[in-house]
Amino acid sequence: MMEKLIAMVAEQLGVSPADVKPESRLKEDLQADSASIMMLVMDVESEFGIEVEDDAIEKVKTVGDMAAYIEAKM
Repeated sequence: MMEKLIAMVAEQLGVSPADVKPESRLKEDLQADSASIMMLVMDVESEFGIEVEDDAIEKVKTVGDMAAYIEAKM
């Protein structure tokens, strides 16, 4: 699941998958803005068949946080 998530993050944010690590911070390290994070959330919901609550989006700071959230929801 982590490999799939890394590929999705890299594609959505236009960065190399090699630059996306579990500890990578979406905004600070990967330069994600609010719009790209919302698009990523929609992709995650579609790909993994989960619903991401609005308050959870604020709490997810790193790729690892996102992976943990997805695993908890599946």
